[in-house]
Amino acid sequence: MRGAGWEGGDAPGAFPSRARALARRRTGWASAFTLAETLAALAFVSVVIPVAAHAVRVANLASQVAERRLVAAHVADRILNELVVTGRANMATSGNAEEGRHSFPWRSQAVAWERGTLREVSVLVTFTVQGNEHVARAATIVDSAQP
Repeated sequence: MRGAGWEGGDAPGAFPSRARALARRRTGWASAFTLAETLAALAFVSVVIPVAAHAVRVANLASQVAERRLVAAHVADRILNELVVTGRANMATSGNAEEGRHSFPWRSQAVAWERGTLREVSVLVTFTVQGNEHVARAATIVDSAQP
């Protein structure tokens, strides 16, 4: 049974749609979240925030390792060139190179290569990032018979 002012979809005895909308606006509950929605959002955020924080930490670590590896590779290359030019390539040496605000311990070694008087000379530069040690290496082949 429908009366004047009632909309077609409402059951008899129920509030009309317009009256329901007005009642919602007056009480304010039309725009609020339910307890279930709030708990679901909190659960989602409690999972997302630690994952995002871990991702930022991993990205930071990767960035630091890449930056230091680049500097260590330059140090290794510079020391290797120095050893070859000064004729000290056939000796095992070590030292500490300062580059910017970081210190890079290094060591060189020369090992016999496949043929005759040729030797592989390599420089290993170590660096530490967040407690983990990493190594950058540069190597070349020299003829130990030549002065």
